[in-house]
Amino acid sequence: RGGAGAHRGGKMASTAAGKQRIPKVAKVKNKAPAEVQITAEQLLREAKERELELLPPPPQQKITDVEELNDYKLRKRKTFEDNIRKNRTVISNWIKYAQWEESLKEIQRARSIYERALDVDYRNVTLWLKYAEMEMKNRQVNHARNIWDRAITTLPRVNQFWYKYTYMEEMLGNVAGSRQVFERWMEWQPEEQAWHSYINFELRYKEVDRARSIYERYILFKALAILVLVHPDVKNWIKYARFEEKHSYFAHARKVYERAVEFFGEEHMDEHLYVAFAKFEENQKEFERVRVIYKYALDRIPKQDAQNLFKNYTIFEKKFGDRRGIEDIIVSKRRFQYEEEVKANPHNYDAWFDYLRLVESDTDAETVREVYERAIANVPPIQEKRHWKRYIYLWINYALYEELEAKASSDNLEDAERTRQVYQACLELLPHKKFTFAKMWLLYAQFEIRQKNLPLARRALGASIGKCPKNKLFKGYIELELQLREFDRCRKLYEKFLEFAPENCTSWIKFAELETILGDIDRARAIYELAIGQPRLDMPEVLWKSYIDFEIEQEEYEKTRNLYRRLLQRTQHVKVWISLAQFELSAGQEERLPRCRQVYEEANKAMRSCEEKEERVMLLESWRSFEDEFGTDATKERIDKLMPEKIKKRRKLQAEDGSDAGWEEYYDYIFPEDTANQPNLKLLAMAKLWKKQQQESEAAAMDPDKDVDEIQT
Repeated sequence: RGGAGAHRGGKMASTAAGKQRIPKVAKVKNKAPAEVQITAEQLLREAKERELELLPPPPQQKITDVEELNDYKLRKRKTFEDNIRKNRTVISNWIKYAQWEESLKEIQRARSIYERALDVDYRNVTLWLKYAEMEMKNRQVNHARNIWDRAITTLPRVNQFWYKYTYMEEMLGNVAGSRQVFERWMEWQPEEQAWHSYINFELRYKEVDRARSIYERYILFKALAILVLVHPDVKNWIKYARFEEKHSYFAHARKVYERAVEFFGEEHMDEHLYVAFAKFEENQKEFERVRVIYKYALDRIPKQDAQNLFKNYTIFEKKFGDRRGIEDIIVSKRRFQYEEEVKANPHNYDAWFDYLRLVESDTDAETVREVYERAIANVPPIQEKRHWKRYIYLWINYALYEELEAKASSDNLEDAERTRQVYQACLELLPHKKFTFAKMWLLYAQFEIRQKNLPLARRALGASIGKCPKNKLFKGYIELELQLREFDRCRKLYEKFLEFAPENCTSWIKFAELETILGDIDRARAIYELAIGQPRLDMPEVLWKSYIDFEIEQEEYEKTRNLYRRLLQRTQHVKVWISLAQFELSAGQEERLPRCRQVYEEANKAMRSCEEKEERVMLLESWRSFEDEFGTDATKERIDKLMPEKIKKRRKLQAEDGSDAGWEEYYDYIFPEDTANQPNLKLLAMAKLWKKQQQESEAAAMDPDKDVDEIQT
């Protein structure tokens, strides 16, 4: 029992000792992410650089005698046969097996493997290619021929077999055998690249006549006295003709082109054929033939399919034609292009502008008018101003053309009347109840003034203001009357304008400036009073500034002060206070400095409750600049005491969804006047001062050289 107790006691002691040996986990003080992060890509790159995952190469096996070699061959063959037995359809296993036998120079065994593989899948192209390449590599030419014959007989539509077979025969110097293979291939009517390969083969051996006969078969294949089309494409005829041209058979080449034109007829005309025919004749210096070919083709080919034909005809005329012919071609080509564009999209007004610019420069007035009438007939389908902005310029250009290009003047009443009709038709077309174009009304009025018809101009502008009043119309009408020095009419127009838009500060200012120029100061002041009394204004600060500047120009300083006071009743903006102070400073009176300082005092008191501390700082800085220039030492010291302290603070940010978005640092201003009213801030300042004194005392106590009295102090 005692032994058991001792055993248990020893066990408990060891357990306690074990517990004591467990190291304590260190507490992580900073749980923020590290500045340099290690990515998975970096780990993989370092593993590759240090070659941590590379396995050592397997040991090389050395074979020393024949029995060991036979044993190795037996094992490998057994492995290959097992792989084939598992899945006979995987051709890669057969090919690897055959290539291994080939590497051992066991050609007969390799043939046997390839034959067994062909029994499994005779449609596999790679298998035939590897089989034939093995025979060719080992110089077994007859075996290779046998394989190629079997391949092209079994799979005649695989072009690669034919290419390899003909190439092998040609490399062996068996030109007749290669030609025979090509003939067998052509009986299958292959794609055009095969025909070109056959032609190039004959040309390599200077057999031009044979190549020509191949071209004939290439284009038209006759069988049983019936015309069978093999490749009746235009480019094939062109290649045939260029072949004849290359070998200097120009008559044959021309005959080929003529046969092609006759073959395709007028139903299947192609511009590429005629371009090639014309270039051939151009090379032969037959310029009249070229011109006839181009004109014949342009008269019969649809315009949308003759772009390249137009281009080449233009280049030809630039080289060998006269100036008039070149211009006619260019204009007709561009007119055709624009006609196609406007036909595809009649509301493409940019295309109409380009088209009209072309016809204005080259054709008579009647044709231009016809195109303009066609263009303006395409009215935008939606009555929204953004859809009419490009369309309205068609009318403007039309009217300007009639007035300027058609030589409309006061002497030619018919042309002037036509221009007037264009303007009136446009103004009748516009839906004035929904929107209008002030530009059109003003252009019409200016036209009538140029025609010395002032009543019609006034009538048009009056109708525009009555139907669809706009700021631009009023301004244009007033400007017209100002130029005519009709000031009473200007007053009436300004009155109507301000009835229409009483919130427009610019109009009030212009009206008052007009009265000022005319010398009616009381009337101008009354206009300003009416303006600032409006309940809604678009730019009130501009209006007040203009009114104040007006009173300053009249040297009415007391009225100016009253204006500033009235403005300060509406807004306590810092710029108004600064402007009032600068006015008092520039008034030029004896009491200007006390008045200016009093304004700053009032402004500072008024802005103590302002939340925008930057504005208060701006006021104090302006006040300090004033005191630096005109003040005494006492006033300077006083303003320095009023300047705030700039401190850095943090505030919590919130995202749009209400979640925390971190903290933001910002600068705040602590004004001495506000600090005196807040005991918490005063207590904090005293605490900071005490802490500073404590630090200085500790530093002095650590220095033994200092005097005791100094330490106590």
